[in-house]
Amino acid sequence: MIPAGFDYHAPNSVADAIKLLGDLGPDARLLAGGHSLLPMMKLRFAQPAHLIDLGRIAELRGIAQVGDAIHIGAMTTEHELLHSALLAEKLPLLVDGAGWIADPQVRYKGTIGGDISHGDPGNDHPALMLALDASFVLRGPKGERVLKADGYFLGLYSTQLEDGEILAQIRIPIPAAGSGWSYQKLKRKTGDFATAATAVLLQMSGGKVAKVNIALTNAGPTALKARAAEDSLLGKPIDEASLGEAARLAMGICEPTPDQRGDAEYKLAMTGEMTRRALQAAHARAKS
Repeated sequence: MIPAGFDYHAPNSVADAIKLLGDLGPDARLLAGGHSLLPMMKLRFAQPAHLIDLGRIAELRGIAQVGDAIHIGAMTTEHELLHSALLAEKLPLLVDGAGWIADPQVRYKGTIGGDISHGDPGNDHPALMLALDASFVLRGPKGERVLKADGYFLGLYSTQLEDGEILAQIRIPIPAAGSGWSYQKLKRKTGDFATAATAVLLQMSGGKVAKVNIALTNAGPTALKARAAEDSLLGKPIDEASLGEAARLAMGICEPTPDQRGDAEYKLAMTGEMTRRALQAAHARAKS
């Protein structure tokens, strides 16, 4: 189908984009990579009167180390994440996750900020952000806010981003040296959303778990932090008993929605299996 008519705007700065959002009101939508919004417009499920394209705003792109953190512009593409030498060295979990997203054509245009802002539980970046303990820089008419990823995702297509605000930057602390990592994703075919997926960041000390972050994709109305599973592993070795208990506890917080990728029972079982595999892979990479 053909989208309904709209006016197109291409600001050159974040300040200009924020002003446009304020001037145009609720009939305006931000355009990042467009892979979620444009199909909705073609089906006429979304009919914004104005599109504000963020693609020309240079300050929203780039990857840099600032102190002990990595700063990533929200309009940085998946392709740029995947081929960043800095990320490969400092945040390999993020590179691992980017490689699972869609296909090369989508990764050339899709952006990390668009993925996060959409709030889709099937998107990969929300769980990756939870596992990496990321923070988000939001800019709007009232100034700048920095919010933790943990608590940012409120529900289906719902985040703490307020009207008139733009996600400008992602900030991720560099994990401790020797940390293990893995993103394990089950999907039916290339380009598909996850049937189930788990992101893990792991630190070991003396053969036992010193710190672990576990986050789940497409296991509920939003990305989920598996806190009980994390707590169960602290101070323990990674073995069959601890893996089984962590998988069981991760499954216990899930509310998967049945769809063409499987019924709820199958998705629940696969979440447990992806959690087990991600922990095993992260453990194999971790150094005490």
